[in-house]
Amino acid sequence: MSEDRIPFHITLREAQRRHFLCMKRGNEHGPEYVNRLYAMVRRHLRSGFRFTCLTDDPQGIRSEVECQPIPALDLPTDPSDGGWTQLACFAADLFGLRGTAIYLDLNVVIVGGLDPFFDYPGKFLMIRDYKGRGQRMTALSSVCRFDIGAHADVLEHFRANAAEVRSTFPDAQAYLSDFLHRQGKLAYWPAAWCPSFKYHSIPTWPSNYLRAPFVPPDARIVVFHDGCTPPGAIAGQRNRVLRFVRSAGWVAHHWRE
Repeated sequence: MSEDRIPFHITLREAQRRHFLCMKRGNEHGPEYVNRLYAMVRRHLRSGFRFTCLTDDPQGIRSEVECQPIPALDLPTDPSDGGWTQLACFAADLFGLRGTAIYLDLNVVIVGGLDPFFDYPGKFLMIRDYKGRGQRMTALSSVCRFDIGAHADVLEHFRANAAEVRSTFPDAQAYLSDFLHRQGKLAYWPAAWCPSFKYHSIPTWPSNYLRAPFVPPDARIVVFHDGCTPPGAIAGQRNRVLRFVRSAGWVAHHWRE
């Protein structure tokens, strides 16, 4: 059965307890990123859900998406780099939402069923770092799951110690994974579920000149990062100088409304 034909059963209870969150800030991503992300979730989830986008500009976002303003971090200066704004998702009260949330970066392409992401055991699920940086417990927050309001201490500690935290950690996901690991709450998705387009889809040299990027086996959400984007993958653009990448037609098939 194709993914487009997965039956969609809405129940009020499930819709109130299963959430997807994303964040659109500034001009880096247009509303089509949010709209396509919602459509991919809709096609790949069997149960009801609510989809909320935290954004400073809701214009052009489809009506099924609940748009809310990005909660303020309440800091003297705006931490515009490093993804620190994502920490606002861990507020004790996130617009009255209750239940389990899966946060998704806008630069992901969903290619498989999403229901197992709600059932997989763990208090706080993230992607294990693709680079395996030594003994550091760094994880990636492109796809993470948590109970809404259950990790307010992550945000409170950052607000109280912002300067120290930002000087210690290169970005928000490094701080987040370290904080949760120290509490014994950090867990990882199965490696095959959330592969990297850059590391796992693009054939190695010289096969990249002959073969197009492929969907890794057992993948459910393909993550685009380090200059790789869904539009670039469709166009066959290079993700860095001297690295040739053929067009990935499967991205166009999945990354759509």
